[in-house]
Amino acid sequence: MTSVTDARPFSTWREHLLQRYRLPSAATGGRGVHHLAMICSDVERTISFYQDVLGFPLVEVMENRDYPGSTHFFLDIGHGNLLAFFDFPGLALEEAREAHGAVQHVAISVEQSHLDEVRRRLDVAGVGYLGPDRGLTDSLYVKDPDGIQIELLAQPLRRMEGASLGG
Repeated sequence: MTSVTDARPFSTWREHLLQRYRLPSAATGGRGVHHLAMICSDVERTISFYQDVLGFPLVEVMENRDYPGSTHFFLDIGHGNLLAFFDFPGLALEEAREAHGAVQHVAISVEQSHLDEVRRRLDVAGVGYLGPDRGLTDSLYVKDPDGIQIELLAQPLRRMEGASLGG
């Protein structure tokens, strides 16, 4: 197993990965992420946080077809992209933690005005966050009520620090 912790500069590691694995730009059969499904402990608290604080409206609620009594709901994060959540009442689930195989954070591209409004709402609600400027780009990180880390960044899709991401 290799990683950046090997005894080489990051620039060498980056070039190795790009040369070894990056394919020529071409159309794929994928259309994008339909939804990212996560688990919450409290449906109404989660809807309130994402809708009232982060500004992403609830668009659908249904029963989880695989676990009767479980709620499956969707929030619109723009451009046809959705966040989905499940609750699993009656199951003793572990708290969120960073681990291999876990999601470190979900980055959502927003307009600068949306980022500014969310920052205002977080300040009013007394919710802590990191950012908005970490010397890279205008973004902030906030944890939802269950500890899921969300990044809101004022960058267009497929761009990071002003540079194109693959294409």
